[in-house]
Amino acid sequence: MLKVNDINVYYGSIHAIKGVSFEVKEGEIVTLIGANGAGKSTTLNTVSGLLDSTTGDIEFMGKSLKGIAPHKIVGMGLAQVPEGRRVFQNMTVQENLEMGAYTRRTSEVKDSLQDVFQRFPRLYERRKQVSGTLSGGEQQMLAMGRAMMSKPKLLMLDEPSMGLAPILVEQIFDIVKELNSAGTTILLVEQNAQMALSIADRGYVLETGKVVLSATSAELLENDAVKKAYLGG
Repeated sequence: MLKVNDINVYYGSIHAIKGVSFEVKEGEIVTLIGANGAGKSTTLNTVSGLLDSTTGDIEFMGKSLKGIAPHKIVGMGLAQVPEGRRVFQNMTVQENLEMGAYTRRTSEVKDSLQDVFQRFPRLYERRKQVSGTLSGGEQQMLAMGRAMMSKPKLLMLDEPSMGLAPILVEQIFDIVKELNSAGTTILLVEQNAQMALSIADRGYVLETGKVVLSATSAELLENDAVKKAYLGG
């Protein structure tokens, strides 16, 4: 479904992503793990079209994303939940969700709203509330719901557990599993490697902008170097 081939990304003179290649097959949960500053978010932002790669190509559903504007990429069925949630603070919950459906016909929005409210009952309760007044966990649910409004085939999640209490982290990961079971392919960037590998099919380890290891989640959980670096083992 997604094929990333030899991308290199620079911030000025800083070489942030160095020849990264990976793929995500339809129906999978794939995770990118690595320390802070390893290039995980930069990789997702490049796939989304927010950053440009100087080399290589990114293919989604067999089509190159090179030179395609980010909003058109969303329209193709690829949505991202950004790091730090980035909800529209001064808009209500429902207005935020409706913003997520800007690539779709008005007639389709109602069904998608019902879908999201069914999956996130808390958002239904808070639908008229201004988003800036929600808790961190509720804002994360809203950011996920907003991305789901575009009916993505592939959903990219950037650090969904960041800053959340352990009980909420479990809730968010349960929702990710549910979305995947319902047919959404997932690409997950996460610092909580243990949690990410516990729900993913496969994983890639990023270190200083390079993929240094790729394997099934079960293999990565048993790998001594991974245990030492990311699992506190």
